[in-house]
Amino acid sequence: MQSTPLYDSYRGSSSEKRLTIAVARTMEDLARIITIRSAVYVGEQTCPYDEEFDGNDLSATHLVGYVGNEPAGCVRIRYFADFAKVERLAVRHEFRNTRLSFQLVRAAIDLCRIKGYCRLYGHAQKRLVPFWSRFGFKVFEGAQELVFSDFDYVEMTLDTTRHPQAISIGTDPYTIIRPEGRWHSPGVLERSSHRAVTRPSIREGTV
Repeated sequence: MQSTPLYDSYRGSSSEKRLTIAVARTMEDLARIITIRSAVYVGEQTCPYDEEFDGNDLSATHLVGYVGNEPAGCVRIRYFADFAKVERLAVRHEFRNTRLSFQLVRAAIDLCRIKGYCRLYGHAQKRLVPFWSRFGFKVFEGAQELVFSDFDYVEMTLDTTRHPQAISIGTDPYTIIRPEGRWHSPGVLERSSHRAVTRPSIREGTV
């Protein structure tokens, strides 16, 4: 895993027009996401606060999209036994003339594949079904229609393939403990492995 994936393309600074993406890892990242979704969903779509911030944000992976160094979009991923749900895609109004929404969806799909998921699921606003179809999502047989926060939605799925380097038991354990979305480069705990063991868990004379 040497090449830099799309979901880890922002590293703290970028050229003015470049579209990049990062996995949210800090409270400041989460503040950026809250700001973007507040502008798009609460401000533009008048979604009630309690419906937008639904209690799932701390159990999910978030991607933040940047235009230059400006946080401009985000998407959320939640994980279940045999599928991952891609949701809460939002791009600020002033950046919708970019391709950031496409980059965010591609990055989310790539992240799910490297985590070993072959089936992705989502609730698409009916007007946005053509957008999600561009990535291979389909309204499946028996899909239910939903209404929440005053919009109409329909279930969609994407069947894809595991990434050839998908993380699973048997992957280098140092890779598994790297920061989320940064499995392609050594992490801080990996670097600590070069230090000598000074706190052995099993001492001489113990059973």
